[in-house]
Amino acid sequence: MIEKLNELKKILSKIADLRYAANVLDWDQQVYMPDDGDEERGEQIATILEISHNLFVSDEVGKLLMDLQSESIDLDPNSNEARLVKVTQRNFNKETKIPVNLLVELSQTTTMAHNAWVKAKTNNDFNSFQPYLEKIIELTKQKAECFKPFENIYDPLLDDYEPGMLTSDVKTIFSEIRPQQVELIKSISKSKQIDDSFLKRKYDPSKQWQFGIDVARALGLDWKRSRLDTTEHPFTTTFGQKDVRITTNISETIPTSAFFSTVHETGHALYELGFSPALRRTPLSNAASMAFHESQSRMWENLIGRSRQFWLYFYPKFKSLFPEQLSNIDLESFYKAINKVEPSFIRTEADEATYNLHIMLRFELEVDLIEGRLKVEHLPDAWNEYMKDYMGIIPPNDTLGVLQDVHWSAGLIGYFPTYAVGNLISAQLWEKMHEDMADLDDKICNGDFVELLSWLHSNIHQHGAKFEPQELIQNITGNRIEAQPYIRYLQTKYKDIYQ
Repeated sequence: MIEKLNELKKILSKIADLRYAANVLDWDQQVYMPDDGDEERGEQIATILEISHNLFVSDEVGKLLMDLQSESIDLDPNSNEARLVKVTQRNFNKETKIPVNLLVELSQTTTMAHNAWVKAKTNNDFNSFQPYLEKIIELTKQKAECFKPFENIYDPLLDDYEPGMLTSDVKTIFSEIRPQQVELIKSISKSKQIDDSFLKRKYDPSKQWQFGIDVARALGLDWKRSRLDTTEHPFTTTFGQKDVRITTNISETIPTSAFFSTVHETGHALYELGFSPALRRTPLSNAASMAFHESQSRMWENLIGRSRQFWLYFYPKFKSLFPEQLSNIDLESFYKAINKVEPSFIRTEADEATYNLHIMLRFELEVDLIEGRLKVEHLPDAWNEYMKDYMGIIPPNDTLGVLQDVHWSAGLIGYFPTYAVGNLISAQLWEKMHEDMADLDDKICNGDFVELLSWLHSNIHQHGAKFEPQELIQNITGNRIEAQPYIRYLQTKYKDIYQ
């Protein structure tokens, strides 16, 4: 068995290297590549993905997995070896169902679509992006059809990011939390509104940049294994366990945008950098799911980065960088301003009380597109209708509406629900962390994140993709993913802020 396992690992290592190489090309496209390089870049990435796909779905891998399945019965089911066989078999079963020519076409299309999306967003021109999105939706439907029979055609797309979760599960979760969040927002709307006008002044981008780097370092990000760059839409990408890169987007008149994006992506990077070295270059050197990934980024961004305790330590430094803008602004006024609840157009800048509504909107639209009830040409109007229904506001243009997110141009259909589920997981973990670390708030007040990061590494990061998401959250908290900890968190926080 050892010999066969080593042979499988050898092949998986080559596949991991190829996919990391594709990530390098994708990162360069979004950060440095000149505009006219998109067609050739699409061909390059598609070639690498075709090679890695063919290597993975080969008869050799299939035979090794078949033999290892029967020979690993006596292994500890939670051992790295047993889990590697289990996860690789699951991935093999999925990938063998998709024709390689479909994967190649989808890769080439999304690479071309990225620059088209950037230009469309910049020029408020949805029509120029529409043909690309129509093709992406059609190819994505074809991909989903490969997994028949299913309860819902959206299920296999969601499963790519959240293993085992169904469309019906997401609908159940959203039907539980939506009325409670809407009620919270209604209660807040009746309270005295918070002044955040000082956050709309001009803030030196270079100082914003340096402050973000300093905070990321304080949170535990190792700059010998990471770097920060700017891009149209912030993201994190991985080239290996010692090279995880983050990006941000800086606005001179919205200083919190770059900061919270940087902290959000730092949360992703800390997760990726925390995988056990024993899992390196295998399918286990990944997150348990994208919801777990988002639980880490959203936790650092919001539960920590928007907390009073966090800014008790960091506000003096932030204020010293911008004395003209913040000279008369005390800590409490600043804390309330960065947590102001107000329906807004942009998801990435939304407050915690309304954020999940942005996700529900996108989920509904994606399901409508994939199920065929909505055509891409009608998407901007549908977006505006949903915004009116969910938020009570209508975007003045498509740049602030349907064109704001990078996900659809990248073919990431099924990803959006993981943000909301990640919020739920983050609150469950937060309650458990406070049980295990009675002085957690005091440590945050002192800018000490060592024990907090150690807890995350021990309970979550090091395990990578060994455990399925429901299994992992139950191992940590004793419960499956549930909504009420997040609702309790929101109600407690905003009751304090809005009294």
